[in-house]
Amino acid sequence: MNSIRNRVILSGHLGQDPDVKQFDNGKSFVKFSVATNESYKNDKGESVTETTWHNIVAWNGLAKTAAKSLNKGKEVVVEGKIVNRQYVDKEGVKRYVTEIVASELLLIAPRQKESDDLAF
Repeated sequence: MNSIRNRVILSGHLGQDPDVKQFDNGKSFVKFSVATNESYKNDKGESVTETTWHNIVAWNGLAKTAAKSLNKGKEVVVEGKIVNRQYVDKEGVKRYVTEIVASELLLIAPRQKESDDLAF
């Protein structure tokens, strides 16, 4: 049962190109945002779509893969864990951040046109 604690799987589109950092000790780090959409009908029967943005981080080999393979608008599935952290910014204000630390990434290829699928 421990393997399913603090596990999240998101499917969405990248909001921007990954931001890559390389450290002196050889470790690499990448961060990017993923948008997920939820559609429903409101009380008036109108269709509504809500977008939620998720901050994603990845380290080392996964960071290098993300940096090479991902760019703005691409669809991706991210598996990882939710991490809450805090830091003090340059003005001395305490900030709180919620991130998904990725353990796996899956790129979703764009759908082919129906005519492309019907090759004889």
